[in-house]
Amino acid sequence: MSPGLLLSFIIGYFLVLLVISWLTSRKSSDNDTFFVANRNSKWYLVAFGMIGTALSGVTFISVPGKVGSPGGDQFAYFQFVLGNAAGFIIIATVLLPLYYRMKLTSIYSYIEHALGTWSYKTAAGIFLISRVIGSSFRLYLVVIVLQKFIFDSYGVPFAVTVLICLVLIWAYTFKGGLKTIIITDSLQTLFLVSSVFLSIFFICRSMNFNLFEAADAIKNSSYSKIFFFDDFMTSHFHITKQFIGGLFITVGMTGLDQDLMQKNLSLKNIREAQKNMFSFTAVFVVINIFFLSVGALLYMYATRYGITVTKTDYLYPTIALKYLGVIPAVVFMLGLTAATFATTDSALTALTTSFCVDFLNFNKGKDINSKKMVNVRHYVHIAFSGLLFLTIIIFNAINNDAVVSAIFKVASYTYGPLLGLYSFGLFLSGRQVKDKLVPFICVLSPAICFYLSANSTTLFGYTFDNELILVNGIITFAGLLLTSKNKTKAAVA
Repeated sequence: MSPGLLLSFIIGYFLVLLVISWLTSRKSSDNDTFFVANRNSKWYLVAFGMIGTALSGVTFISVPGKVGSPGGDQFAYFQFVLGNAAGFIIIATVLLPLYYRMKLTSIYSYIEHALGTWSYKTAAGIFLISRVIGSSFRLYLVVIVLQKFIFDSYGVPFAVTVLICLVLIWAYTFKGGLKTIIITDSLQTLFLVSSVFLSIFFICRSMNFNLFEAADAIKNSSYSKIFFFDDFMTSHFHITKQFIGGLFITVGMTGLDQDLMQKNLSLKNIREAQKNMFSFTAVFVVINIFFLSVGALLYMYATRYGITVTKTDYLYPTIALKYLGVIPAVVFMLGLTAATFATTDSALTALTTSFCVDFLNFNKGKDINSKKMVNVRHYVHIAFSGLLFLTIIIFNAINNDAVVSAIFKVASYTYGPLLGLYSFGLFLSGRQVKDKLVPFICVLSPAICFYLSANSTTLFGYTFDNELILVNGIITFAGLLLTSKNKTKAAVA
């Protein structure tokens, strides 16, 4: 596949996004438009666009790759997806009504009301750190693919490739913000979903399978085991661990995350927000079935034609870009680009919103749409673009898969304290926390979980997996409980 041809398609793709940005922001580009799209979004556009945001480039490459990994993953990931679905339902029925009742722009404003200012700033700070690390890591993985298959051919340095990607994202989000992203994410999701279905079609055609033969081949292959009931204490794949982990990771990393919740808050009312979440959940489950199916077909294709790769993450791009032909290569690259930039553009907007509202107090100002406030938002937007750039350069300098993966895992630990903070506010509203101690509790909890993850097999004969986020939340909750007192007694004192 010619690097020049791939590059031309990607340039055309971004030109389309820039046109959409101009059309959506030409009438209004104030802070209300940027933060909540004037609370006038269409639920079906938000639901469809959220698929692209939830399924990053990491998912696009890694989920199919893990199906045939030496660890024996097969379709075990689908157990996690079922937990995700349960988590989305909890978000729709418990958290969204709370956010709409309080008319929030930043979801972390709830913590200020429930627990106090220090708790509020801690929750917002946790999101900022987690999202910067997570989004940088996702973009980093895709930039590596772009660098290897396109930009190396032109002698473009890695740092310049990263800068080009971030400048393009900034260019189509800096004016319209969320209003633009709701449209561009819908388009990017269309590319992503089309890429998955077309990948299945092209692989089946190469192996002379029709749709029914492909389904039978997947079902009868060594890759299709879904439910795992192995030793609960030591197996990472046990259904209980995967389901519980999927549920609480979804509640933490979606329901308590400004990025995905910001789109829900742009809708007219709670009914539309719930319709959005329920329809999104159904599509999310189905599309993950197809991702796993792509993985099984890729491994069968690789076995038939003797293709080997050094890492499972390289399987999908290697076959798509080197073996299936020009059109499948373009389809793959557009799908990968769409998956990644739908995640990164949304994250950049959410980071800007959270910092402006939670730390610069835009929600407490008299006129957030004044020229001065809009200019401040522009500066914050540029600053976070620069921060993402520096973080990606650091990832590349580390150049150690184990270390980078550990950094990403540590970022996921930080959502555990958010679970603890929100749970305490919801279920123990009659108790007053010692607000200034909350930041220390939220640092201690993930540190304890990191130690448990590294040593639990030796200490307890138990191997933690995704369910560790629940333990993280429980430790935070317990710390808040131990350092709090009844509000009535606190008032008397």
